[in-house]
Order: sequence, then structure tokens, then C-alpha cells
Amino acid sequence: MTGSARWTRLGALAVLTVTLSACGGAEALGGGEAPRDAIVVGSGDYYSNEIIAEVYAQALEDAGFTVSREFKIGAREVYLGEVESGAIDVFPEYTGPLLQYWNPDNAVTDADAIYAELTERVPAGLQILNQAEATDQDSYVVSRAFSEKTGITSLADLASYDGPLTVGSNSEFENRPNGPKGLKKHYGVDVGFTPIEDKGGPLTVKALLDGQIELANVFSASPAIQLSDLVVLDDPEGMFLASHVVPLASIRLDPDAVRVINDVQARLDSAALIGMNVRSVEGQEMPAAIAARWLSQNR
Repeated sequence: MTGSARWTRLGALAVLTVTLSACGGAEALGGGEAPRDAIVVGSGDYYSNEIIAEVYAQALEDAGFTVSREFKIGAREVYLGEVESGAIDVFPEYTGPLLQYWNPDNAVTDADAIYAELTERVPAGLQILNQAEATDQDSYVVSRAFSEKTGITSLADLASYDGPLTVGSNSEFENRPNGPKGLKKHYGVDVGFTPIEDKGGPLTVKALLDGQIELANVFSASPAIQLSDLVVLDDPEGMFLASHVVPLASIRLDPDAVRVINDVQARLDSAALIGMNVRSVEGQEMPAAIAARWLSQNR
């Protein structure tokens, strides 16, 4: 099966995904209130983020903690309210985008400096745990055919392109600092925008390969880049910040639970994350099975 066909097939599955609202809560997901002593682990509505959250959850359960899962909550604009309210105890986040959310005018670009700044910006009642080596960074991609036809391999090259340019991504990306406004600010490029609500997944990739859009926002750990032979455009102006996996947690989280999650973080590298994502996309494995396998291999 070709990359295009595989992602077309997965597109049919993607439309079945139900996005939970911020008020979904543990009751909506589990059919009842979470146990009072349970650690609530959350995830965004993105398969890779859900896999990481499941790794956290199973590691905590293996250490003897009671865990309640609140997964597929939606975009950062939605789930951070749940975390900040204390409804969720721990959530896998990403350093650069989280810092940029809290400080849109951030000028820090070094990965370690971003992490340090993030620990200073964290709201009261929350804490930033250790960052992992693993990254899953926003990027702009184009199809191989488009790149070869136009010679475009960098975001800087877009300024000399004389045709229309449309970006496809989730709707919230339109107003983020590295969305169309970021392209205008950093590269002087005006682009249109088409909302495609699957986090750079099969629907976005199909639209790109079919020529419905010229640019797509796809995460760097996505198997789609390899499977569909996409070209990641260089970002010489550093518009996209380093995006290491980092847990955002309640300050009340048990110190032993913090140690468990930080131990996971110490072992989670980019190769491991991409490997787990491939098993999700190509093998159609469920997050629980993927997480269990990785934990069994990395004890």
C-alpha cells in the first residue's frame, strides 16, 4: 500500500474520532467520577500525545498509584483550563509551544533556556517536570512534487513563489504565533488558511497530496513525513521553538509520582516516540498496547 493510500484509508477512520469538550471530565470518559485518591492523567486530542499520557498512566499504575484517564480533550486552548483548575493532575506538554502560549512575545530560542523560562512562567499551583530528549515539533511541510517543481525547501523560499499559498491545519493554528501571522512577520509571506481538524493527520496529508493546499502544519514526529515522502521546510528564522516533551503537573502531585514520571522522561527519546507513533499509524495499535510494550522494554 502506498503512503497516499494508507493515509487516505486512515482518513476514513479519523472522521470517526470524537473530540471531547473541556467539560468532558472523568465522568464523561469513564462513566463515573474518578476515585478521590486517583491521579488524573490527561491528554490532548492527538494520538501521539495520548500515547505519552498512557505511558505516564501505566508507569504510575505499575508503581502502585490509582490512575484515572481523561484523554482526547482537545487543543491547548481547551485543556489548559482543566489543568489549571486542578481537574487534571498531569498532562504531557511541549516546551516551546507551551511557553509561547503563556508568553506570545517570548524571545528565548535555546532549548535549555526555553525550559528554564517555562519553569519561571508556570502558573501558581502547577509545576514543570523534567523535559525529555524526545521532541514533537511543529513544522511546515510540502509535498515532494511541489518542492521539486518550485525548488522550495525553506520557508524563506516562499517569498519568491508567485502562486497562491494556502496552509492547512487545525483551526486554532490560524491565530498562533507560528501560523499565517508568523509567516508574514518572519518571512513576509501572505498565505490563506484552510482548517482541517486532524492535527496534521491523514485528512491534512491527503489535502496536501491532492493539491487542495500547498502547505501543511505537521508535527516532526509524525510518521506521515516518511510514509508520504513529505518535505519539511527549513526554518532559518527560528519561528518554531524547540518542542521537547515535558509534563505539566499539579504542585500537589505526590513526590513519588513525580519521580515515576521523571524516570519515564529520562528514557523517552525521539526515536522511541517516532517508533510508538509508527505502531499507531501503520500497525493501528491502541495507545494502551503501545505504552505497555514500550514500558516492558524500558524498565
